[in-house]
Amino acid sequence: MADIFERLIKNYGPIGQHRERAHGYFAFPKLEGEIGSRMKFRGKEMIVWSLNNYLGLANHPEIRKVDAEAAAQYGLALPMGARMMSGNSNYHEQLEKELAEFEHKEDAILMNFGYQGIMSAIDAICGRHDVIVYDAESHACIIDGLRLHPGHRYVFKHNDLADLEKQLDRATTLIEKQGSGGILVITEGVFGMAGDQGILKEICALKDTYEFRLMADDAHGFGTLGATGAGAGEAQGCQDGIDLYFSTFAKSMASIGAFMAGPRVIIDYIRYNIRSQIFAKSLPMPIVLGNLKRLEMLRTMPEMRQKLWDNALKLQNGLKERGFDIGNTNTMVTPVYMKGGVEEATAMVMDLRENYGIFCSIVVYPVIPKGHIIYRLIPTASHTDADIELTLKAFSETKARLDAGAYKVAAIPDMAEERV
Repeated sequence: MADIFERLIKNYGPIGQHRERAHGYFAFPKLEGEIGSRMKFRGKEMIVWSLNNYLGLANHPEIRKVDAEAAAQYGLALPMGARMMSGNSNYHEQLEKELAEFEHKEDAILMNFGYQGIMSAIDAICGRHDVIVYDAESHACIIDGLRLHPGHRYVFKHNDLADLEKQLDRATTLIEKQGSGGILVITEGVFGMAGDQGILKEICALKDTYEFRLMADDAHGFGTLGATGAGAGEAQGCQDGIDLYFSTFAKSMASIGAFMAGPRVIIDYIRYNIRSQIFAKSLPMPIVLGNLKRLEMLRTMPEMRQKLWDNALKLQNGLKERGFDIGNTNTMVTPVYMKGGVEEATAMVMDLRENYGIFCSIVVYPVIPKGHIIYRLIPTASHTDADIELTLKAFSETKARLDAGAYKVAAIPDMAEERV
């Protein structure tokens, strides 16, 4: 018999294998100071493009005031216990009501975390005779939710309507053969890596041909898309066709928690059957009151969303004018696609941080194929024209070095901080 720990130590995984040289710099970096477009990293000021603080609410003075007053009045303990037992409050129910109204749904349920929440919701909704059909580029939280599903699941090529129909045909045939079960289609409002919207309107139109329910994870679209900020469904004019609308508070609301909105009878079913909430402590009162304030500002201050989009378009247009490939993004998420190996990407990241003061996320092999590099820039309402111009200059100069082969190095440098 093998020692389970011994197996783990021998293989830390594709990312973990670099931990000794990368920890604190490339992995688990520490951004310090007030949340905003400029923060400190290892004592140096950086223009930060890695935070989903889309509307700039994280350090808005009105938000800070409500957060502080709620913490002083209630502390972090109240309410104690899971909501079903002893952790409910009028404020929790008020937040659910306001979220449902904002998303044009009958009801909503609060969840402690987005990742945990959607996983558990999938588990609660789908039984072993049901079939899940999902987009190939769905977020890891959806994939992990699918792992809990005891029945069949079929994947369709990303935003490929013809392949979705093929998988719906397969699912329909299987259910007819079984004699029971239903179909749940899962996709995203905004795909957080590439920045393209899910084809929600086209999927909804398929309900005329196929029988299924649609769940949309709109973590990036909530608060950023649509005439009122209600998300990708509103932007595409198909909110009514989304049966279950899910989002997190961790992005446009710059907070903690999540929610799912839909028909009252289904939300009530989830409320009484979602294990991750039934057996977990309720969201603390300061978080709930803070989220009520954030939702109010999201609804009543469209200028924040307009500033986000002004900055996003300035950044994206500037990149395109300089010849950069930003793919098919039609949201504020801004990927920059380049060619190069892991070592080159590592050296380029260091150049951007150490010599230009630019901090952004990067994706390389094994997450994407070898020879490719993706930078993901997240513009927010907090960024300035100066931030954008300096970043465009930095990217132009470092890209020229990348193309000239200046970043070809033998190995990842040891940039790890000393670990206690």
